[in-house]
Amino acid sequence: MSDVSVVGTGPNGLAAALVMARAGLSVRVFETEPTVGGGSRTKELLEPGHRYDVCSAVHPMALASPFFRRFGLADRIRLTVPEISYAHPLDSGDAGLAYRDLDRTVQGLGDDGGAFDALMRPLVRRSEAITDLLMSPLFRAYRQPVAGAFFGRAALEQGTRLWNRRFSGARAPALLTGVAAHPVGRMPSLPSAGGGLLLSLLAHTVGWPIPVGGSQAIADAMADDLQAHGGEVVTGHRIASLDEVADSRAVILDVSPSVLLQLGGDRLGPRYARALERFRYGNAACKVDFILSGPVPWANGGVRQAGTVHVGGRREELAAAEAQVAAGRHPEKPYVLLSQPSSFDPSRAPAGRHILWTYCHVPAGSTVDMTEAVTAQIERFAPGFRDVVVRSQVTTAADLARYNENYVGGDFGGGAVTLAQMLIRPVLSAKPWRTSVPGVYLSSASTPPGPGVHGMGGLHAAELALKDVFGLPVPDLAPA
Repeated sequence: MSDVSVVGTGPNGLAAALVMARAGLSVRVFETEPTVGGGSRTKELLEPGHRYDVCSAVHPMALASPFFRRFGLADRIRLTVPEISYAHPLDSGDAGLAYRDLDRTVQGLGDDGGAFDALMRPLVRRSEAITDLLMSPLFRAYRQPVAGAFFGRAALEQGTRLWNRRFSGARAPALLTGVAAHPVGRMPSLPSAGGGLLLSLLAHTVGWPIPVGGSQAIADAMADDLQAHGGEVVTGHRIASLDEVADSRAVILDVSPSVLLQLGGDRLGPRYARALERFRYGNAACKVDFILSGPVPWANGGVRQAGTVHVGGRREELAAAEAQVAAGRHPEKPYVLLSQPSSFDPSRAPAGRHILWTYCHVPAGSTVDMTEAVTAQIERFAPGFRDVVVRSQVTTAADLARYNENYVGGDFGGGAVTLAQMLIRPVLSAKPWRTSVPGVYLSSASTPPGPGVHGMGGLHAAELALKDVFGLPVPDLAPA
């Protein structure tokens, strides 16, 4: 018997587990797969020596999340931070480049530089306050009223049809739209604008780090800390019912609402179960991994220095592609998000080789192989790309759903990112991590603050469990 059982070893599950272990409680963590990680798992794919991130690859929250700041992640693993956080290639060799240095970014935007600066600089100056605000329960704006006001005003502009009034050129709006498209959904919208602006301000402050060795390094550092404080990790063990962990005083679940329904059954009660059943999942991703004989031959030299690249052309083209996905169609010219981590971490591929991690958005449950559409989009902005492709492997949305039952229909974000579901995630409550079963808590991306590798869902769930069940405060999380 343990004081605490945790189901799932994604970043939120591991965050909750190590918080509880550091509080002096006995903790046992269960994971269906042979290794820990969830959405931050790294594996050899295609050929030996080529290490790919199965899901997340680049981590804007690694240096910014309140949990990771308290945990001291940067002191535990090696992170490489590209000078250009992300790039957005355009036709005829043009591109928008988001440097960590906001001044340098502004200089590269021509006539739109001043307008971009006026939008972003107030947010960049308040980066930590805005990050803490958006990672807090129910966006506690009253704690940061000035930061909240600046961020809200920017989101209202970029999340509505007002988004076309600020800029006259293509680079600045493309930069903003590329990050706003990370959540799968129609644009403009307030949730996409909010997510995009958060990612943008982080790009110009802490940067977008790439973990050396892959995203697995994050999960391994968390698991190591858990075990160093007496926690136990049980891999290759699927929990099918809450009855299997009923002897623990507290249970924390890093699972989707659909899996929670399976685990809880009648114990959840009809009202709470109906609320979980109403929870909506979003559209999905089709992932394509490549082995390359050389770096991507981007037409614009600056794009080659970026850790992340958003492919899809002008703002209007990206919005049109996302609208097609929302309508249940597969875009001929999809929005593609990609990273070539081997350019910053040579350990990821053998000498003379590169790995390329890409995905595009597709309708939920899709079985369509989007390799050709992704390849054509990259070739459009990197002529000769086909010539450096050695091999590729596709993971369709349906494959993603089979890989992880929490990715319903291939939705890797734990639920549709809509305005309603930013408030009702997965239920309308001031404490949505607390389930209807006493002592049972939900910590996944289906709870606030939503998707991303930040550990905050786990921290919030653990904080509640410590208070409700054990009467304990959240312990110090810093490296010993």
